[in-house]
Amino acid sequence: MRATLILISALAGLAGCNMANDTQIVQAPVTDPYVTGPGGVAVYRGDVNVPGNRLPGSPEAAQVEPGADFAAAGNTVYFPEAEATLSDDARSTLTRQAAWLTQNTAYSALVEGHADEPGTREFNLALGARRATSVREYLVAKGVEAGRIRTVSYGKERPAAICSSEASCLERNRRAVTVVSAPQAGA
Repeated sequence: MRATLILISALAGLAGCNMANDTQIVQAPVTDPYVTGPGGVAVYRGDVNVPGNRLPGSPEAAQVEPGADFAAAGNTVYFPEAEATLSDDARSTLTRQAAWLTQNTAYSALVEGHADEPGTREFNLALGARRATSVREYLVAKGVEAGRIRTVSYGKERPAAICSSEASCLERNRRAVTVVSAPQAGA
């Protein structure tokens, strides 16, 4: 009871603090151009006539405009369960990433390998490492300098979605994410 009163007092005190320099964060609405169709298949509902919207696998999708943001290339690829094999969609995304990285040679990349919840911690760490390595090898094969790409495996420790058994939810955690770093000042 005493601890609860102390906790409530502390929370009330924190809630009363109004920092003069607090800046309000405004976020733009984000819309997902994909919807789940019959059988759990992803269906694209975006407008391909809007600049920046392209269908995965389209010839234009492999091209990245000079100066475009890395996010336009797509930073995440997904894998089948317990595999590190790149799908056609993954190769298409990685081709765009490689094009961006070869145009922006001052940037380095960290490829994070992830896994879904089922399996032991050790198995998922190894699987995440294989996924990150698979992405790295593809980017290097597409002309990105090997020394600019590092890999790390998080296994199942950093899920994109929290789930235990829903298949569509687990799929989002079977991924590799490429994170680019801006050049250091003075480097």
